[in-house]
Amino acid sequence: MKAKKMNKKKRQMLKKSVASVMLINMLCMSAVMPVMAAANDSGQVLTAAATTTKTEKAVDIPSADSLGLDVKSAVLMEASTGQILLNVNADKAMPPASMTKMMTEYIVAEQVKQGKFSWDDVVTVKKNAAQSVGSRIFLAEGDQHTIKELYIAMAVGSANDATVALAEHIAGSEEAFVKMMNDEAKRMGMKDSYFINSTGLDRADMPADFRPTEDKEIVMSARDAAILCRYIIRDHPDYKDFTTIQSYKFRPNDKDPIINYNWMLEANKNITNFKSYAYEGLDGMKTGHTTNAGNNFTGTAERDGMRLISVVMGTDSEPARFRETKKVLDYGYNNFEVKQAVAAKTKVTGWEAVPLKKGTETTVPVVTDNAVSFVVPKGTQNLDVTFKANVTEADKLVAPIKAGTKVGTVTYTYKADGIEPQEKTVNLITAEEAEKGGWFRLFFRAVKDFFVDLFDGIKNLF
Repeated sequence: MKAKKMNKKKRQMLKKSVASVMLINMLCMSAVMPVMAAANDSGQVLTAAATTTKTEKAVDIPSADSLGLDVKSAVLMEASTGQILLNVNADKAMPPASMTKMMTEYIVAEQVKQGKFSWDDVVTVKKNAAQSVGSRIFLAEGDQHTIKELYIAMAVGSANDATVALAEHIAGSEEAFVKMMNDEAKRMGMKDSYFINSTGLDRADMPADFRPTEDKEIVMSARDAAILCRYIIRDHPDYKDFTTIQSYKFRPNDKDPIINYNWMLEANKNITNFKSYAYEGLDGMKTGHTTNAGNNFTGTAERDGMRLISVVMGTDSEPARFRETKKVLDYGYNNFEVKQAVAAKTKVTGWEAVPLKKGTETTVPVVTDNAVSFVVPKGTQNLDVTFKANVTEADKLVAPIKAGTKVGTVTYTYKADGIEPQEKTVNLITAEEAEKGGWFRLFFRAVKDFFVDLFDGIKNLF
């Protein structure tokens, strides 16, 4: 009888134990299922519509052919996004003439910005600069001027001698400076450009003793010129301190000042000879002319918060390059605008949070780090935007972590008639700081995880 009571007691205890295990498993599963679901998706690329509305636009984008451009090549770029809005042989490598000087301007300004040189540094003119032909300020060997004085002569008057003097001062020789130019072009992604000098002169017009040994000429595509201009705008916004100078007296005793070759400067609206060319918002960038190149112009203007970059190459006269530029810029401002599609610190559908190990919480919320904007047809009300999220760090996050920790990226895509497809990638970051959990919390979480694994193992046996 006593043995039967003992067996009955053991059976009751066993039932209680099994019930306890099942109860714990149920509690564990309910607590961890959301985390497990998120963890199973870690690293997965998701595709979903960011909006369900179709793009509604107020204008139909006309074709580039409708402009009747009389150019060999042209391009129009929106500066903040780099989006191409017009393309006429934009990737054709052609002689850029003095638009070459934009690269010289960029490198000199960059050297000053980095503290390697100062605007007040004195440059001693050497033989190569003194012998330069074409547009010049008639420097003599041994003359001394500051970097800033020579830079203004280059940016405003397109002076070849001032340009060579700067190149030699920065790099020791024009040849060494040209290597810097080609290295920068490669870094910037200028795929259809090659430099042989700092000025844009044809090889035959360079001083004989300083011509490169290789039988090549300078080339640059319209797209590359726009890319270079965009780098100047982005990295050296003070370019306007130089490019908007309308006239400059290089020497106190000079009879006539240097006149800016850019007739389209907005400030010229009150100048009798130039007011018919003056363009609202235009503040740069560089003209160019040689017999082989024709007349070129890289222009940039800003209106209503949108900056455009226009390049025209191979026009047949000095006035023509400005008339064609006006057509290109008007095309941009009449038909396009920049709209924000996604605000900064936005949650991404499907990735509102990611798993977190050893934290007070088992997940941490994530958001985009920056806003996303696209160039859209003017008057567009709703943007039909899609996205792909690539969360590569979701299974690697271990507390503690700081707010702003990168966990992946999300790429937004926008398509509309009349515009090349646009993509913008931003980072997905943690929206808040995540503290490490205490040992007690982590211990019981580990116990729950243990029973979850045990339950799954048993379940898989049947």
